[in-house]
Amino acid sequence: MTTHNLLVELFVEELPPKALQKLGDAFSAVLFDQLQAQGLASAASSVTPFASPRRLAAHITHVVAQAADRAVQHKLMPVAVGLDANGNPTPALLKKLQAIGAGPEAVSQLKRAPDGKAEALFYDSVAHGASLAQGLQKALDDAIAKLPIPKVMSYQLETDCELPGWSSVKFVRPAHSLLALHGSTVVPVKALGLTAGNTTQGHRFEARVSPVVIQDADHYAATLAQDGAVIASYTQRSRDMIRQLRAKAQQCHAVLEVERGLQGLLEAELESALLDNPLVQEVTALVERPNVLVCEFEKQFLDVPQECLILTMKANQKYFPLLDASGKLTHQFLVVSNISPDDASAVIGGNERVVRPRLADAKFFFDQDRKKSLAERVEGLGKVVYHNKLGTQGERTERVRAIARGIATLLLSAQAQTASQAPNHPASQSATHLQLDPLHFASQVDTAAQLAKTDLLTDMVGEFPELQGIMGGYYARHDGLHDAVAHAIEDHYKPRFAGDELPRNAEGLVVALADKLETLVGMFGIGNLPTGDKDPFALRRHALGVVRMLRDAHLPLGLQDLIALAVPAFGPRITDPAQPLTAFVYDRLSGSLREQGFSAQEVEAVLALHPQRLSDVGQRLSAVRAFAALPEAAALAAANKRIGNILKKAPEVEAHVREALLQEPAEQALYAAMQRITPLAHAQFEAGDYTTSLQTLAALREPVDAFFDGVMVNAEQTDLRLNRQGLLKRLHLAMNRVADLSCLAS
Repeated sequence: MTTHNLLVELFVEELPPKALQKLGDAFSAVLFDQLQAQGLASAASSVTPFASPRRLAAHITHVVAQAADRAVQHKLMPVAVGLDANGNPTPALLKKLQAIGAGPEAVSQLKRAPDGKAEALFYDSVAHGASLAQGLQKALDDAIAKLPIPKVMSYQLETDCELPGWSSVKFVRPAHSLLALHGSTVVPVKALGLTAGNTTQGHRFEARVSPVVIQDADHYAATLAQDGAVIASYTQRSRDMIRQLRAKAQQCHAVLEVERGLQGLLEAELESALLDNPLVQEVTALVERPNVLVCEFEKQFLDVPQECLILTMKANQKYFPLLDASGKLTHQFLVVSNISPDDASAVIGGNERVVRPRLADAKFFFDQDRKKSLAERVEGLGKVVYHNKLGTQGERTERVRAIARGIATLLLSAQAQTASQAPNHPASQSATHLQLDPLHFASQVDTAAQLAKTDLLTDMVGEFPELQGIMGGYYARHDGLHDAVAHAIEDHYKPRFAGDELPRNAEGLVVALADKLETLVGMFGIGNLPTGDKDPFALRRHALGVVRMLRDAHLPLGLQDLIALAVPAFGPRITDPAQPLTAFVYDRLSGSLREQGFSAQEVEAVLALHPQRLSDVGQRLSAVRAFAALPEAAALAAANKRIGNILKKAPEVEAHVREALLQEPAEQALYAAMQRITPLAHAQFEAGDYTTSLQTLAALREPVDAFFDGVMVNAEQTDLRLNRQGLLKRLHLAMNRVADLSCLAS
């Protein structure tokens, strides 16, 4: 059967830029799927989406003009319902046949076949394949209906009938033309009050002709580029823009700000990262043929924190800031224009005039804010409502201070105890890594916690909420505060998202931890829990932030200790949320670990013990993985599970063994092996060597197997039974210090 390629385009007014790529992909995907479902496109067909600011289009290969007929079997109804006692059709059967387009004469063609416990009637027919006009009409209607449009517009179209009038149409933006070509043949379909043709419109100002005539489906992109001055492919347009941006940045001896943090990537990886950048995506959706120009602003504005200037250029103007080799903002920036005049000076000058007031506003806010110190703003926090059940930002600040002081005390205490720890013990490593200053640490933490939220009252953060914390750091340095305090204020919102960096110093870690704990404990304490699709206070993100700081910064702090420390700061405002909040944090930790590649069994084994110090969870997981690879692992895990089931029926038994009551050789051998092996495993555990500790316990496999083969645990004699249960209790405790090994049993 002869096939041709198909091109469908909707030409509309400017589409929402942040949704353009999603709209283009959805439009082409639904068209393609519907045509395949109707047999008009085959498995050999492929689809290419197109999306520009004023068009959605799809190019589909190997499309037939008429789908092949296909055999269809209709299951009608049970024989007992469709035929009476004499074998004549019932009214129900005749009605069903009529519904599928068959008459009474089809009764003689019915087949009987088993269907469960009874026989059913089946009718075989041939479904005539849809024509392309019919199939594309259905596919087009479906594609338009299923577009992920957050809000639709309602607009009027003039009717094409003899009587003048208007019809109402609803779509994301007013549509002006429809193009549908099968090869070079127009497919007569309609949509949004439009009839398909072979013409479209090009660039508003630079199209060579208007309208642009598309001769056939395969020349769509090339014709639009040549006659319409439009790059129809979203991806091609984005790549062309990135190429120009990087070339212009190189000419300026600078680096694109959007490339910050991407150094060291391979060329393909860098391009992929830039294609995913939100600013690149939005600007791609704003231009039909990008033309990158270099602009400048006055160097005096560089006295303003560069984060302010970068944010206003990117968020308000969609410009691309440039950085020098040291990462500092330069006075040059790049503009992506939608026109390419011979003399671009007017475009450049216009953009420079537009950005100047924005930068002047930022400078004004910065200068005004510095006239008042952060300490002078503390009182104002008492006038800002945080939550109607939890009080003001001022009250919240006092709670964060109390929690931060408690955490600082715990860390200083842990540091003081490290001398007695083994050098490779996790707690020792944590305290050594932090290197806290016992003279100033607590006071610097308290100062940072007190001032952390004060920049919310500044003009700069009022204008640019994204700069909260960052501006606090700048203003703290201006006030003459220690760098440790300024860094802590700047970093206390971190980590803000997955992969974000942690606070850079111990003071910042403490304040960030206190801030997130205050939010979690407060919201859980008033019952304001996240639901499946709603988490307005970002409690999941806060929980992951707590997990990351405890784990990745190797803080020697227990999770339950921290929650217990935070609860009293709220007084009678809340009920104790320790139990549900602990479970919530462990659930976040579990998901995070599985995303990192640990198996569900490994994660369950470690978290089943609810380890309080999340800083050593990674070591425990590594130890479990190494243990699971041992030949003894499966048997010991199964034995551990068996022991757990036995002990569930004897919850009161103590881990006490009277050697004189060990009568069977197998229990004597197990006890002797435990006496020899478990002290060594315990010492290795206490030293933080979890992997070696589990490997040492693996030597118990043979005596454990022999015990279960030769000893009746639940002996009739009470003292023997309790003694054997006590032996198993001791074994169970010894084996499950690193993880619950029974979770590894298949």
